[in-house]
Amino acid sequence: MSTYTARATVTPETDVVVVGAGPVGLLLADELSTGGARVTVLEQLAERTSESRASTLHARTMELFDERGLLSELGPPPAGGSGHFGGIPLDLTEADPDNPHGGQWKAPQPRIEEVLEKRVRDRGVDLRRNHRVVDVDDRGGHVEVQFIGPDGRSSTLRSSYVVGCDGERSTVRRLAGFDFPGRDATKELLRADVADLDIPNRRFERHENGLAIASRFPDGTTRVMVHEYGSIPGERDGEPEFAEVAEVWRRVTGEDISSGSPVWVNAFGNANRQVTEYRRGRVLLAGDAAHVQLPVGGQAMNLGLQDAADLGAKLAAQFGDSPDESLLDSYHEVRHPVGRRALNNIEAQAQILLGGPEVEALRDVVTELLELGSVRRHLAGAISGLDTPYPARPTPKRSRTNTTHIQRRTHMGKLSGKTALVTGSSRGIGRATAIRLAAEGALVAVHYASNSEAAEEVVATIEKDGGRAFPVRAELGSQGDVHDLFFGLEQGLKERTGSTDLDILVNNAGVMGGVPPEEVTPDQFDRLYAVNVKAPFFIVQRALSNLVDGGRIVNISSGLTRFANPQEVAYAMTKGAVDQLTMHYAKHLGSRGITVNSVGPGITNNGGPLFDNPEAVRQMASLSVFNRVGEGSDIADVVAFLAGEDGRWITGSYLDASGGTLLGG
Repeated sequence: MSTYTARATVTPETDVVVVGAGPVGLLLADELSTGGARVTVLEQLAERTSESRASTLHARTMELFDERGLLSELGPPPAGGSGHFGGIPLDLTEADPDNPHGGQWKAPQPRIEEVLEKRVRDRGVDLRRNHRVVDVDDRGGHVEVQFIGPDGRSSTLRSSYVVGCDGERSTVRRLAGFDFPGRDATKELLRADVADLDIPNRRFERHENGLAIASRFPDGTTRVMVHEYGSIPGERDGEPEFAEVAEVWRRVTGEDISSGSPVWVNAFGNANRQVTEYRRGRVLLAGDAAHVQLPVGGQAMNLGLQDAADLGAKLAAQFGDSPDESLLDSYHEVRHPVGRRALNNIEAQAQILLGGPEVEALRDVVTELLELGSVRRHLAGAISGLDTPYPARPTPKRSRTNTTHIQRRTHMGKLSGKTALVTGSSRGIGRATAIRLAAEGALVAVHYASNSEAAEEVVATIEKDGGRAFPVRAELGSQGDVHDLFFGLEQGLKERTGSTDLDILVNNAGVMGGVPPEEVTPDQFDRLYAVNVKAPFFIVQRALSNLVDGGRIVNISSGLTRFANPQEVAYAMTKGAVDQLTMHYAKHLGSRGITVNSVGPGITNNGGPLFDNPEAVRQMASLSVFNRVGEGSDIADVVAFLAGEDGRWITGSYLDASGGTLLGG
């Protein structure tokens, strides 16, 4: 990811040029103008399209629209019925039953564009239709955009940044030289909106030769979509003729729809491509310019709108009092993994939806899996976008003209785009740590040994606050524990980010002894070492292939390595070993920029029955100079510091987080 710090040597005529006036480009223009930036939108179409290529809004987009006051301007949108996964019914409200925007909602693309265009024009955005971009030249300090105007003449516009929101055939992407790996379509759906047609509605109706979908709109037109099994997309110069759609429909369903009047016709396939970087210097991409996918279930438009919502505040912040290039870089760090995961999700649906008889067994298995509540919640959350980072929210700001604006909050979590594993995070310090890291933007793997309900509760708490998490089960201290842990971790990371990279490892899981030294048995001793020492050692060893350079390892030690409590001598010995693990691995991993530190809590409320005893709590509190017992959040805040960029110069250290207990009475 390149970072440009060069300052403009000429005065830009506008702050940002947005290329493309579809829903993504218009929402981005709205975000930027709300943040006080000067925006010019260049669109090659002379008029807004009447083609409703997309018509579905999902829960995360509905939340974003609601926050921006767009829902009231749209209608608000009517409910769009139950959702699906590859044509298999799936109630999207199960992602979050308490979310008022759960499910899917109908808002035709032309209506969205109409509302957004009015807003940006009212805000003073310079929207220029019938302007075709022909060159983009990043000069380091500014960008020069060459375009052909309505009069056929070539002109050049200087701006600080350019954002390509110009669709899957993006001119900006091509001119700026973005790498766009992936594959072309192997399957194709033909689609048409047809007037004067009376056929039954069909919802993913599978026939011997293909798939047929038909839905009557309130205005009387019928949308038909058809796929013939085994058909291979050919090269097209433009859109298909309605006669082709009607012929394929006849071969699949046996019905003749050729007497209908086509309103518009198009074809789309399961091409799957994503740029390697969402930003190259002063040129950025959003929506289908950055990623191309089958628009199954309306995910494509929602994914693009969420790109715009994330980018808007970060780009607008570059024109405030404290521009921050790293904030702008975080756009790629946040949205690229989200896009990769969405493309994987969509490709899986494409195979299930458009495959012929060869996928029937797979469809049967997926249908069985969807009977499980956790599977339904997981897939519904992915489709609805509720498992992705929430973009910045509004805060007041003064624009350059001293007019009060409402800007989307530019503060991003310090760990946005990072991944974390917290062992033993279903309760106590681990629970607080998982919640804290997720609040800073990390995707957190919540590890537990046996209490799945507690782990699911932690995940639910994180997701309710807009974070991302998933549970991982492994019984530490048992045979195959590290294998089980990383099998679940890598599977969860791959599903959500497209890779198995790990940025942060917190070794928190542990067991205590609580018996006099004279009564410690060999089995108890072995158990303490298996969970508290052996497991962390081999977890770190195994994690080395996942940890990225510059990653973080935080080991939870104990104040008992610094003061005596004979009741926990064996436990204290294990934590002393953890401190040695910290020191030696810090030396070993320094060349990779990976920091390794220990955090030593004192008496910390773990939710146990002892902390319900006021007298016991009073006595324990007296050991701290602050005259209180620690809370999980006290330790979690220290871990979050070490896990973030601010802790980059600390490694091999033991951080006393005992609330002054070690200072003595």
